[in-house]
Amino acid sequence: MTNHLRDLRGERGWSQQFLAEQLGVSRQSVNAIETGRYDPSLPLAFRIAELFGLAIEQCFTSPSKEN
Repeated sequence: MTNHLRDLRGERGWSQQFLAEQLGVSRQSVNAIETGRYDPSLPLAFRIAELFGLAIEQCFTSPSKEN
């Protein structure tokens, strides 16, 4: 799964720490999601999308839809 978390966070001027606090996770978790080492659980993915005010599909892209 590809995510756009780093870009979305950067557009808002948010640090990884700020985003982590808003989501109730560690900064290391945010970093792992951004770098693709960890795919968030479905509830966390929905919280991320909600926080950015976007549909989940605007935050995360399925590998099958990338091509």
